Amino acid sequence: MNKADLLALEQAIQQAALVRLFLDYDGTLAEFAPNPDVILPDAQVIDLLARLARARKFLPAVISGRRLAHIRALLPVKGLLLAGSYGLEMELPNGARPLAVETITIRPALERILPAWQALLTGRQGFYLEDKGLALALHARFTGQAEADQVLAAARAEIERLRPGSNYRLIEGERFLEIAPASASKARAVDEIMRLYTPSGALAVYAGDDARDEEAFTAVHRFGGLALRVSELDTPTRADFQLKDPRQVRIWLGGLVEL
Repeated sequence: MNKADLLALEQAIQQAALVRLFLDYDGTLAEFAPNPDVILPDAQVIDLLARLARARKFLPAVISGRRLAHIRALLPVKGLLLAGSYGLEMELPNGARPLAVETITIRPALERILPAWQALLTGRQGFYLEDKGLALALHARFTGQAEADQVLAAARAEIERLRPGSNYRLIEGERFLEIAPASASKARAVDEIMRLYTPSGALAVYAGDDARDEEAFTAVHRFGGLALRVSELDTPTRADFQLKDPRQVRIWLGGLVEL
């Protein structure tokens, strides 16, 4: 982000009486873990979020594809709104936990897909199958592109064969495939948090690094808010601003605390 953009963002935040601050975790607040089930709390991130949560001007909310239990372990901070599994699981600052879906209603279809995906990975290296309870995610970050494409295509074919129904959606990314309830959406989570848990007139500001966050940028803009894409690449984005990496995000958040 150049100095002019940074100044424009800071001025918008300074002029707002209250800021609903939405933050992704992996790739935005912190570097990616070796796999999604690894919990590596970052003391600097915890301190930043704790300071933001104590500031009257900010209402920090973390929206992640990780399950809620992981986000809670990574950020043991009072006063945060936590949304796991793209908002399917939520924990409010007062401890209440509204659920978008019940596990019992969506788990049977996932139980049919799980062994099919496990069989695809038998004998293969560089893949990771994440069972979130409310969703299944197949990660192929540490294998060759050709093998990743082959396995992910086969995983899609298994979903078509097993036909889980219209209550599910495929979430795709770079070497990544996930099947989740149709309501798994960071955009839906932003909409719900702004409507139900945010005072009227608060400025929405969202920082995220991938396609799932791009969906949320659209929702933030509907509320007159601002979006930041975290990426070293000059990639097409709906965001208003761009930061290179989690280190820059942490520096930016530190500046907000000083405001």
